[in-house]
Amino acid sequence: MPLSDAACRSAKPAEKPYKISDGGGLHLLVEKNGSRLWRQAYRFDGKQKLIALGAYPAVSLADARAGRDANKVLLAKGIDPSEQRKLDRSAARIARANTFRVVADELIVKFEAEGDDPKTIEKKKWLLGFINADLGDRPIAEIKASELLDVLRKIERRGRYDTARRARSISGRVFKYAISTNRAERDPSADLAGALIAPKVNHRAAITEPKAVGALLRAIDDIDGQITTRAALQLIALTFVRPGELRHAEWNEFDLQGAIWNIPKEKMKMPRPHKVPLSRQAIAIINDLREVTGTSRYLFPQIRSWHRPISDGTLNAALRRLGYTKAQVTAHGFRSTASTLLNESRRSDGKRRWDSDAIERQLAHQEEDEVRAAYNGAEYWEERVPMMQWYADYLDDLRRLGTVLSIAKSPRSRSLSAS
Repeated sequence: MPLSDAACRSAKPAEKPYKISDGGGLHLLVEKNGSRLWRQAYRFDGKQKLIALGAYPAVSLADARAGRDANKVLLAKGIDPSEQRKLDRSAARIARANTFRVVADELIVKFEAEGDDPKTIEKKKWLLGFINADLGDRPIAEIKASELLDVLRKIERRGRYDTARRARSISGRVFKYAISTNRAERDPSADLAGALIAPKVNHRAAITEPKAVGALLRAIDDIDGQITTRAALQLIALTFVRPGELRHAEWNEFDLQGAIWNIPKEKMKMPRPHKVPLSRQAIAIINDLREVTGTSRYLFPQIRSWHRPISDGTLNAALRRLGYTKAQVTAHGFRSTASTLLNESRRSDGKRRWDSDAIERQLAHQEEDEVRAAYNGAEYWEERVPMMQWYADYLDDLRRLGTVLSIAKSPRSRSLSAS
């Protein structure tokens, strides 16, 4: 006869443990100390077995019956409920051990082993810190998109929109790593595409109108006093590297015979080395500079400390002395100048002179599309070499001519139209 809840409540202890059957192998075991325990008897592979389903009243009669029925479903599939429970408990232990923090720490170790720049590693740790503060101890396989969004919203509420987007990106790499190591099934950060506030892009001030570029170059050429400052501005205009890469340039990075500047990955914003083809004009500046700073480690050392590079504000301060405001031009703006002039340059037939991918590679920009980045390892070197010489010649034209010069039809660009 099936049990009733009243019968379970009224079951009293006796001198010996006894069972009250409910049917289907389910029974309530009443211990001498008064404990009432649910048990289910079943047979598997011809052997009599017993599985515990909890204690009454914490586990109600209805819950015990549901557990019994679930075990019968497993038996019908040829699965031993006791062994399945062991597997489930083991999986739960593994899930509790494989928290977001644990997986993230493993990924950081992987980045370090792959040679990521220490500064880049620190940035990644800093971003992961925002996630770890709320989700670090959660099993990574259980984290939902809504939970991750709550954490990122906290960052956004502080006005740090770009930080929130980068935190989402690095968390996605952690989830993908967990998937590849069989500790998660999906990446919840992917569900948040478009959910975060897009940060306002603050473009660095730059001069991109050809006539104004020529005027700027002439003003730089007329700088009196510090030779290294003039040379630094001339060289950054020709190479359009980042100001930090120029300031920390060392003599041993230059192969003047091969006309290449080899910038190591430790100095790059993106953790990969970068090669800069050197035009004839750039080599001439460097050769002249060697007579002045060749005994220093750096091309552009400080006046007071020969063994340290010029300071962060040196180039911008020189531009201010020339009369240009920070709203008009910055040292970083020479990159925008080059990008604009190169992308707008046209051959005599109206077609683009330079491939946009070659320009982007010369600018050492990070590919935003991760899939595209993984497959697009092209250096475009054969195009970048003549491109850098054409650009140096074009800047010479702008410097010499006091009037605006057509990018498509300058005398120099016509003579190099086959390059």
